[in-house]
Amino acid sequence: MEAALIIVAALVGVGAILYVHHRLCGTKSSATPPVREEMPAQAHTPSDDGCCGLHATCERDSLIDAVSPEIEYFDDEELDRFAGRRPESYDDDEIEEFREVLLSMPADNIAPWARSISLRGISLPGCIADELLLIVSEARAERSGKPKV
Repeated sequence: MEAALIIVAALVGVGAILYVHHRLCGTKSSATPPVREEMPAQAHTPSDDGCCGLHATCERDSLIDAVSPEIEYFDDEELDRFAGRRPESYDDDEIEEFREVLLSMPADNIAPWARSISLRGISLPGCIADELLLIVSEARAERSGKPKV
């Protein structure tokens, strides 16, 4: 009985170590992804709201840097001085400066602006990042016709 408990404990220990290693190293599956066939060119035509429907999320609404690696400025070059700063290091006046830029921007430009800010190495203050996510989610819900939550 004692030998069985030792074996079970060893298996649990090895399993825990492997799990932690997997989580920390981010190992990927070695399986190759399935090959996608390209859609015909006429299927890529954008709809009235500017999205082509080809992507899971519209590139225009995406906050992910990799979607559009080109840096686009929105008359906010003054924010470049914050590049490399940690979000918790901003004082109240600097936070208000971010808020003014965010709230003066048309809703359609907010997601591309957030991508641009990220590509420029600027971290948004926590409260501004929360406001930005709220504005983007409300705009997406409004466009899709879903009720606001």
